[in-house]
Order: sequence, then C-alpha cells, then structure tokens
Amino acid sequence: MAQLFFRYGTMNSGKSIEIIKVAHNYEEQGKRVVLLTSALDTREERGMIESRIGLNRTAIAIDPDTNAYEIVEEQANLIDRPISCVLVDEAQFLEKHHILELARIVDELRIPVMAFGLKNDFQNHLFSGSKYLLLYADKLEEMKTICWFCEKKATMNLRLHEGQPVYEGEQVVMGGNESYYPVCRTHYQHPPL
Repeated sequence: MAQLFFRYGTMNSGKSIEIIKVAHNYEEQGKRVVLLTSALDTREERGMIESRIGLNRTAIAIDPDTNAYEIVEEQANLIDRPISCVLVDEAQFLEKHHILELARIVDELRIPVMAFGLKNDFQNHLFSGSKYLLLYADKLEEMKTICWFCEKKATMNLRLHEGQPVYEGEQVVMGGNESYYPVCRTHYQHPPL
C-alpha cells in the first residue's frame, strides 16, 4: 500500500545521504525511482541532491509553480516500467499545493512518496512544506543527530553569521556547516561560541 512519508531532522542529520541510499537500494533491485528536489536549494547546481559526505544524484527541480503530480504522471508514462518510489529532498521548501500533489501521487497513482527535510527553521518556526507534511503524511519519522556542542539530541538549527548566532532574518538562507549547526535546546539559547 502506497503511503506519504515525511522523514525530518535538523541540519546534518543525514537526510540527503539517506535519499541517495534509498534510491540506490531500489535501483540495485531493478526498480525505478523518481528523484525530486526544491529549486530553492542553490548551494550547488539546480536539481542536484548532494550529501555532506560528497555523494550526489541528479533530480528534477521543483519550482514554486511546478505541479509535482504532473511531473510524476509524465515520468510514469515515459517508460513501460512502473515507478516504485518518489523521493523528495529539501521538502521544507515546498508549497502547500506541492504537498497536496504528493498526496495525490500516493492516493491516485498508488506510488509511495518519501519526503525528506527540515521541520523547523533557525527561529523554530515550521517551514510551509514541513507544516503540511506534518498534517498530510501517513508516516512521520525523525532522523536524529547530536548537538554540535554536546551529546544531547539536536532538535534545532542554529544559524551563524561571521561565527555569531543569528535569531532574526529571512527564513531561507542557504548554507552548510559555515552557516548552521544542529543543536539541542540548551545550546540554541546559550551556544558556547
């Protein structure tokens, strides 16, 4: 039975490497996957899923006006071989209509969808895509990592600018370890910098 999965975690919790691993496992068995990612992720090149350990995969970029359902329906009709799974990276950047389209893929095309992304931003507000995935997903799974400063579970993303914590500003600012640390609640409020 197809379901909509939302696997969320802080920065550096292994979301992108997990997508690459899941895609590999399906393809190793001769199964077909469709990889999608938000076009807002401009850290590397458009339409690329990249992990911090250096592995990457090409994906179809989803713009704000893209219809994810139509993309997958079109992909399903390209080859006479069924799609076994749709994998979505950076799902936090998707709009409400994208999440509803992912649900349609599950419900109407009967293809499982696994969406991966951050739950909360650096101010501890939900991203739009995450909010609607939390509402519409059939299954939720937290991907865990440890705090940058201690051994507790990281639940928040601390944004840095020139080595100092930032608690105000635009919701979306692209960056890696130079800009964000996964942190526990204590070290979000009082980072030892």
